[in-house]
Amino acid sequence: MVAVEAVWGASPGAMAVGVVGGAGVVLRLGVLASGRGTNLQAILDACARGDLPASVAVVVSDRADAQALERARRAGVPAIFVDPRGRKKADFEAEISRILREHGVELVCLAGYMRVLGRTFLREWEGRVLNIHPSLLPAFPGLEAQRQAWDYGVKVSGCTVHFVVPEVDAGPIILQAAVPVLGDDTPESLAARILEQEHRIYVEAIRLYAEGRLRIEGRRVVILPPGEPRVRPEHLPPRQP
Repeated sequence: MVAVEAVWGASPGAMAVGVVGGAGVVLRLGVLASGRGTNLQAILDACARGDLPASVAVVVSDRADAQALERARRAGVPAIFVDPRGRKKADFEAEISRILREHGVELVCLAGYMRVLGRTFLREWEGRVLNIHPSLLPAFPGLEAQRQAWDYGVKVSGCTVHFVVPEVDAGPIILQAAVPVLGDDTPESLAARILEQEHRIYVEAIRLYAEGRLRIEGRRVVILPPGEPRVRPEHLPPRQP
């Protein structure tokens, strides 16, 4: 396991996020998913190819029939269903958090997870939760973003990887990819082309995090050059997963 950091950087109000370790360090990922899990598959494939200094430690779903669970099992990754029915949100999320801790998770990745995470969960995992959204945020947050963009008549849509905060789809943006809206597009064809870019930039954002190259400055995420040293203030102890 590596030490995961969400630390104040050199600039006023800046927070550096990522891991502390040298070559060969592998970041342990926990993936929350509710559906098909295509972004999960992109992450699994990138880990298997050696394109990411990371491994998926566990996949958790709020749906027993989520295809993402089967993808995890095929990859030899623990796949756990947590039933949200008939229980308080806080209790449900406390169980998920416990599972993540038990599997040594250092970064949580939402991959089609269809629930809004609560403040208590996000406080525990502050600076350590990423999400991929199928629009160029802040445009078209929430559900069916691809259809929202198509209905609005935009000429360019895309996708966004961002840190997760309590407000929906409102966290600091790490990476974005633009996708042109073609004249003969349908919401479905647009969504399919956006999904291709989701797979690409989500893996890249996780890699940047794993390399300790992200620094949050207010609403901005600064991508640091490779090899730039990150120094932890002595008064701030390492965050534990």
